[in-house]
Amino acid sequence: MRNFNKNKFKKLIEVSSGREKADLLIKNCKIVDVYNAEIYDGHIAIVDGIIAGVGEYEADKVIDACGAYASPGFIDAHIHIESSYLSPEELGRLIVPCGTTTIIADPHEIVNVCGLDGLDYMLEASKRTALDIKMMLPSCVPATNYEHAGAIIDASAMRRPIKNEAILGLGEFMDFVGVTNATDEVLDKLMTAYENDKIIDGHCPALSGNLLNTYVSAGITTDHECSTTKEMIEKIRRGMYVQLREGSACHDLENLLEGLTTMNSRRCLLCSDDRQPKTIFEKGHLNDHLRICVNKDLDPIIAIQMATLNVAECYRLYDRGAIAPGLRADIVLLDNLANFNVNRVFIAGQEVATKDKYLLPIEKYSINKVKGRMCVKDFSKDKLKFSLKTGDVNIIDILPGGVLTAKGKAKVEISEDGDFVYNSNEDIVKIAVVERHRNTGNVAVALIRGYGIKEGAIAISIAHDSHNIIVVGVNDDDMSLAVDKLIEQAGGIVLVKDSDVIASMPMEIGGIMSSKSGEWVSETLNMIHDLAHSELKVNEEIEPLMVLTFMSLAVIPEIKLTDMGLFDVNKMKFISVEIEKDI
Repeated sequence: MRNFNKNKFKKLIEVSSGREKADLLIKNCKIVDVYNAEIYDGHIAIVDGIIAGVGEYEADKVIDACGAYASPGFIDAHIHIESSYLSPEELGRLIVPCGTTTIIADPHEIVNVCGLDGLDYMLEASKRTALDIKMMLPSCVPATNYEHAGAIIDASAMRRPIKNEAILGLGEFMDFVGVTNATDEVLDKLMTAYENDKIIDGHCPALSGNLLNTYVSAGITTDHECSTTKEMIEKIRRGMYVQLREGSACHDLENLLEGLTTMNSRRCLLCSDDRQPKTIFEKGHLNDHLRICVNKDLDPIIAIQMATLNVAECYRLYDRGAIAPGLRADIVLLDNLANFNVNRVFIAGQEVATKDKYLLPIEKYSINKVKGRMCVKDFSKDKLKFSLKTGDVNIIDILPGGVLTAKGKAKVEISEDGDFVYNSNEDIVKIAVVERHRNTGNVAVALIRGYGIKEGAIAISIAHDSHNIIVVGVNDDDMSLAVDKLIEQAGGIVLVKDSDVIASMPMEIGGIMSSKSGEWVSETLNMIHDLAHSELKVNEEIEPLMVLTFMSLAVIPEIKLTDMGLFDVNKMKFISVEIEKDI
């Protein structure tokens, strides 16, 4: 990973030996040694962004750490930038002051919307932040064959980008069925990684036994979907790295720490998967993960290993992950190893943040190639109507506390022409997915229970994983208006009540990310959440946006809705809304 020429190499050796001055000396540190799992006092000499040595040195600039703990910069092992709703530059501004210096990003969402234009945008935008953003090439675009996405990235389309040095490997391989069945399409994708000596991230919730053996034998090295300690231990036993996730939506870290030992901790990594601005402002980023670990009585140095050295070794980032000669000077100065308050952050030897403040100017990359992406054909209110012959229906039941659903049944009232009649005494409403990428004109309608909405409608153009439009509401007029407004503003979020738009949040970047500041995004999301609960009466126990975004994800049980229809995930087939019409 070093970008040396001979002169820089010579200068590093001269400084390391003490014959020349360092550029910077950070003195009086308590250095976190992630190799020996100990702490020792020392001074850190830096030249050309590289650690020249730890010891007695002279330097052109000296910073007195005054006994602060010097940790290697934190590395997030798996994150989707798009799930923050922010541009890469803006996410960097928010999380660098939290001590995060590198992230392993999977741009799966924007590539599903914009194809390789989305990947190119993310690569270029990532150059505009101090945060070192390493990319994985999305492996499953589309994520399934049960919905329309904005692109198809097959093995032939992967051959150019996989050679890019900025691409570490293939992103989370969600098609574990294709892997275990050794389909040609999947094998061709895996071969692109092997032929270019790139690593492969996994995504295999609850996979075990021989199926897990098969998945791992295909060369897939990580998984961030463990929900139990038994699952975590089995995957480590099979040689995988397990990414302990603590995001805004999924909270697995505290539970999985119960299965952590000093012996298996080196196969464990910290990751956020998703992290929204509100969570960052309130809790931080990986410094929050570390705080949770220590609160669960984990040795703080082991926790730091999981956020630094372990990740670096897993992703072959051999130029970072520790404080030692020859490594990048990615250094975080901490008040203590209990609450992990961050004092100062250095990336490649440059001070980039101090006391919650990002120090560098923000210059954002053009979003023109990924702007909007709303290709909706002939949408109308009539497409939201049912033509049911019976009121005995299959229904999406929201399960509390997550994104899982159950296949429910209900008896509902229908009109003379077979449309659903909303009953305010029943927590059952319409939900629809509107295809927005390929002008298919597809609109699929189903019924959902447990969301709690009693007024108006909510439409959003974030719907994992293909990010079509998803809308839920108590009447067709408000649902239709919400969709129309969403198309007009080129994506984002719209709330409607009594035929009036009461809130909206444009997301100009592919309809899934905002070009505005993290503060604006957080404040706007807070306002939308408040209105969803207070004005539209969404269930107080429901996160009104996050829950909606997962109602079309046709890889998470039990039933979901895509633009192609109501899908039974367990049976892997489409079903009719009417019970007697199951096919």
